[in-house]
Amino acid sequence: MKAITLYDVARLAGVSYQTVSRVLNGAEHVSERTREKVQRAMAELHYVPNRGAQQLAGKRSRTLGLIATDLALHAPSQIVSAVKSRAVERGASVLISMVESAEQCLAALQELLSQRVEALLVNVPLEDAHAEALREMASPVPVLFLDVAPTARVHSLIFNADEGARLGVQHLLGLGHQRIALLGGPESSVSARARLAGWKAALGQAGLEPAGIASGDWSAASGYEKGHLLLSGVMHPEAILVANDQMALGVMRACAEKGLAVPGQISIVGFDDTADSAWFSPPLTTVRQAFREAGMRSVEWLLAPVNVDRCWQVQLPVTLVARHSSAPRGAGQGDREALAQQLRSLAALAEQLARE
Repeated sequence: MKAITLYDVARLAGVSYQTVSRVLNGAEHVSERTREKVQRAMAELHYVPNRGAQQLAGKRSRTLGLIATDLALHAPSQIVSAVKSRAVERGASVLISMVESAEQCLAALQELLSQRVEALLVNVPLEDAHAEALREMASPVPVLFLDVAPTARVHSLIFNADEGARLGVQHLLGLGHQRIALLGGPESSVSARARLAGWKAALGQAGLEPAGIASGDWSAASGYEKGHLLLSGVMHPEAILVANDQMALGVMRACAEKGLAVPGQISIVGFDDTADSAWFSPPLTTVRQAFREAGMRSVEWLLAPVNVDRCWQVQLPVTLVARHSSAPRGAGQGDREALAQQLRSLAALAEQLARE
């Protein structure tokens, strides 16, 4: 079967070869009526543009590169979905390279550059130096990072971790909770460290120390394991701040197995506002991050980079979504704490008598 060419499209649309080329390349100096005629002709002929030929001719590829981590996790999957959707709307395509660690980013970047992508989006937790090195290696192709610290000298679009930490702590303090434990994400994650540091600072400003600290790996299974760890003391926390909703689900399971009612005896606050968090039992109070907005804004920047000679950095706001997993501190909690203190005193007295 003979391949359909630009000349075939031009003949059917009744326009010149050059006009069809201008439509394909998104040129502005084409009337809407002419553009529609060309697009109808391409649809009728089932014409597919030869991207490789366009790249060899030095034209913009309208192809974006995306380096991402595990898409089984909520945040990366939501961002990738939004990037793909917006790219299609803008007439662009997306090549995705998945990596399991920051060390694999260089090979992924080189592979995407070899396919002549127009711009790159990196959604992998990276230290400042690593991100800056990747930016230099990709030059002159613009790169936007989604999981770096605000101090990184790169183009970045990130969520305001300090604001999220403050919202979570203030919510629980407003409910009267004082003994607040923290379950953070993996120490390798820049955003997880930022949330944990923000929570500690917010508690410190209120004159409080964390009632316990642990780190998980973002999974519900690690939330379950670390939840049992945080609840293993004689006096359990009044509330637990959790670095993402999937781990919060595991923590709630651990609370149920310990016989602790959520929120009657302990409050839980997550982070992310996943699609499922409203359907947990009870529905989860969480700090919402607009992942789809981040993905769509990323595409807009990638297709029309803003002053790439200067670091472009934006911190997206976060909001608290109050549901039923958090509630005011119950009167009975004070009684339990007093009993726990008495038990510790008795244990200390028994130890002293045994030594004598």
